[in-house]
Amino acid sequence: MLGLIRSLWDEPRPLSPPPRVWRDWALVGVLVPVAVLEGFLRRDLPWPAVSVLLTAGLTVTLLWRRTMPLLMIVIAFGVNGVAHLIVGGNALETHTMVFLLILVHALVRWGAGREVVIGLTIVVAAAVWTMAANFTVWADVIGGSAVLAVSVALGVAFRYRSGARMRELDRVKLLEREQLARDLHDTVAHHVSAMAIRAQAGLATAALRPDAATDALRVIEEEASRALAEMQTMVRALRRDQPADLTPARRIADLNDLARHGRSGPPVEVEISGDVGDLPPSIQAAIYRLAQESVTNARRHARHATRIEVRVTADDTSVRLRVSDDGESSAMRPAASPGYGLIGMIERADLLGGTCVAGPDADRGWTVTAVLPRTAA
Repeated sequence: MLGLIRSLWDEPRPLSPPPRVWRDWALVGVLVPVAVLEGFLRRDLPWPAVSVLLTAGLTVTLLWRRTMPLLMIVIAFGVNGVAHLIVGGNALETHTMVFLLILVHALVRWGAGREVVIGLTIVVAAAVWTMAANFTVWADVIGGSAVLAVSVALGVAFRYRSGARMRELDRVKLLEREQLARDLHDTVAHHVSAMAIRAQAGLATAALRPDAATDALRVIEEEASRALAEMQTMVRALRRDQPADLTPARRIADLNDLARHGRSGPPVEVEISGDVGDLPPSIQAAIYRLAQESVTNARRHARHATRIEVRVTADDTSVRLRVSDDGESSAMRPAASPGYGLIGMIERADLLGGTCVAGPDADRGWTVTAVLPRTAA
């Protein structure tokens, strides 16, 4: 039990709470007129002017409920308690003050563990004191406790759901980094093999042809620089201590396999233009993986699509991939909530110093565009 309490107390705050948005201001803008209207219509409300001012003033705490949840709880319930004492213990709560449950929800959703414990203690103490001071009947006690419990439960549920999604996103990014590291392993092995062969050739010809040995050393230097760059990318990408897969890395020339394997779903048309022969293996493998994932997503989500186009264009500085289909855009996954496959694609492109974006076309269809530098970052 003590371990559970200690774990709750040490629970950190969720990362990056959303800032104030227009909906927060709209909520405050709606609650204030409602509180004023309630003050005019309710005849049983003691101290109506004070109650309305108190309710309207406390609505501003909703604007900071995510970034400072505990402080807003202290302000709202503390000011409310002090106001009760000033007016002699009379209940000043308006029906509009139900918005305090939003503060409780925000505390559980966005607060650190110790903030949640302290804040809920304040909320429960304030509720018990209010019910005792106003001789609340048991029906109201049970109903109020149930509503408070629902608000807390919703905060816990949303917090767990957000944490589960973040863990799944991290898992997808990790798997993509591992796959990239495996591809880079083949690249590094290629460079090291080239250095070994050139070194043997240089040793064999050093006595008879010193210039050949110099050329071999120059090639070894170039291959070593490339291998070092690839190893730096691999170390940055790799996150788990697992052996690298020795499966040969895919290349841009293998994109034609996507068209041949398209027995089910719309046909795939592949077009490659520009000089792609001297691209680093890591870039070639990334282009293939991005195109493969894009074609898979198109076959899975593009309703009534009749074709899928894969276009690869290379110039002096970068290589560009464009995968598009002519399916119904409404059936595709919205870009504002990307799936895990798209997140992995973005992660791979970012690790290589490039970009990857996806979204619906103006008329119909879906397009994925990736731009990678000719030399991996």
